[in-house]
Amino acid sequence: MAMAASTKDTTSLSDTELVEMADLSAEREVSFDIGFVSKQREEWVLVTQVREGPKLRGFSFCTLERIGGTPSLLVGLAATDRTTKADAALKAMMSDQYRRALLAFPDEDVLLGTRLLCADGFKAFAKLTDVVPRLDHRPSGEERAWARRLAKRFGAENRLDDRTFVTKGTGSLVGGLDFESPKAQPGEELEALFKSVNLKRGDRLVAFGWAMAEDLAAGRLAR
Repeated sequence: MAMAASTKDTTSLSDTELVEMADLSAEREVSFDIGFVSKQREEWVLVTQVREGPKLRGFSFCTLERIGGTPSLLVGLAATDRTTKADAALKAMMSDQYRRALLAFPDEDVLLGTRLLCADGFKAFAKLTDVVPRLDHRPSGEERAWARRLAKRFGAENRLDDRTFVTKGTGSLVGGLDFESPKAQPGEELEALFKSVNLKRGDRLVAFGWAMAEDLAAGRLAR
């Protein structure tokens, strides 16, 4: 059965849908319980759900906004299931969000920003331009400034190391993109970016990249 993704306002989420989202990430190293997921309804504007028939395969709380005038797609909390369907769910989820980004910001490049829990999360940035951080790349002053802007937006302004792009946690539950691919593991160069990340403490890796206007318009990011 094909995956179907849909995006709507978070205010229209039902309690049943929130429970489904919490159940999706239960019994993981980082488990987003119903209380935490419910708070996302207040903190983010949009929610994307990916279903295979009635089965929830993934979800993402996000918003489309301008940061300093720059069109941005910010993903606050997202997760896919841990089955062979994970890659398809992530692709469907991001495709629908890129569709919404194109509608909101026609003819403009859009920055995708989120926090990653592990190296597999970089798959969300497939086909984007100038993705950072990356190994053996010294971030420019502007890239470090963007990391600080995003950390501030995610509520971790004073806890970012703008050399590693890691935000240090406080022991509280923190959002991010929780995705593990059932396929081959990422290379050591990506795993190395997470060597100082303590997930249980709430550490996250801030990452971003650019969806170019021509790629959004042509639908290339959804393929």
